[in-house]
Amino acid sequence: MFDVFEKYLRQWVSISDEELELIRAASMERKLRKWQSILHEGEVWKITCFITTGCFRLYRFSADGTDHTLRFGVENWWISDQESYNHEKPSEYNIEALTASTVIIWTKEKWEELRETIPAVKLFNEKLLARGYETSQQRIFSLISNSAEEKYLEFQKTYPKVFNSVPLHMVASYLGISRETLSRIRKDFTRRD
Repeated sequence: MFDVFEKYLRQWVSISDEELELIRAASMERKLRKWQSILHEGEVWKITCFITTGCFRLYRFSADGTDHTLRFGVENWWISDQESYNHEKPSEYNIEALTASTVIIWTKEKWEELRETIPAVKLFNEKLLARGYETSQQRIFSLISNSAEEKYLEFQKTYPKVFNSVPLHMVASYLGISRETLSRIRKDFTRRD
């Protein structure tokens, strides 16, 4: 599975085979079953996690017990709780595999060591963080400005493989709309096709 990561990394930065071997040696592959969690609320997120196969979601519970999906992660994406990772504090979130999945992980210590010793990893990490920030800004804007229908279309464009693979209530939660509203929108779009 490391070859999936290698191909992905080479799209972002120029890196030597020797440097890539150091990155490989520091990594671990982990397989998860459907519905298996990789992070529970209260734990500290201490890894960098690249998804080679499968689908994940990052979510948390509100005071009334409702779960709210903040992010999905699919193949060739990353999944994390950046706040817990950066501040080494207990997470308020959960991360679970929505399908049987495989990830490549690095401990925080190993990833930091790679960033300090391999300039390409440092550059890659900076690009990745910048992209994550931009994506978060776009998501916030979409949540506060787009109609339910626009959110639905944007979701289909961003996560084409996810929509039919996860329970409807998770998609509705991610979009910030009720399951009933999502069902109505889907029905309306189906009639148009």
